Amino acid sequence: MRTARLAAVALVGLGVVVYSAWLLEFFLPTGVSPAQQTVEELLRAVPLFRITTGVAGFAFVLACPPLLRLVPVHWTGRVAAITLALFGLVLIVDALVPGTIAAQLLENLAFVGGSFSLVFWWPPPWREWALAGFALVLLTWALVLVASLLGPGHLAGVFSRVQLGVRAVLMGSGVAYIVITPLPRFASRPVR
Repeated sequence: MRTARLAAVALVGLGVVVYSAWLLEFFLPTGVSPAQQTVEELLRAVPLFRITTGVAGFAFVLACPPLLRLVPVHWTGRVAAITLALFGLVLIVDALVPGTIAAQLLENLAFVGGSFSLVFWWPPPWREWALAGFALVLLTWALVLVASLLGPGHLAGVFSRVQLGVRAVLMGSGVAYIVITPLPRFASRPVR
């Protein structure tokens, strides 16, 4: 179990850090407006962001097996680990073919499903954090959607960056949960 915990923390932590590489846009010339253009535009403008998105996706996919060893053997715990892997797969696809509506929709659905499942199996006070995170995930998704539908000049870039920040914070809290909570104890099984 300690190995699973270490692997999960390392892989999800790496994924969160690399997923947050969009922050480099404030230090690199990208030609993308942080206020008006969504983060997806970075994937098309600068190859570095496609690479970091793909690496983050691989880290999240690889984190699934160790997470499945740590979460409760209940569908809600399994959903959290599996949706993180699905999120990672969609990030990989998005890195290969950036800017597709289907990838953006699947990213949001995977993240909403995963964050919602945490509400059901994280114990208090973690549950309250998961509920707040879920509400913020829904709110930021709605803001990005509305701003994108309204067109240029409606801060779609700002909202998409807030959305990525919320996702990173929620995944970071998942890493903290893994580090802080005690490892599950399993009854010894008789050898047959």
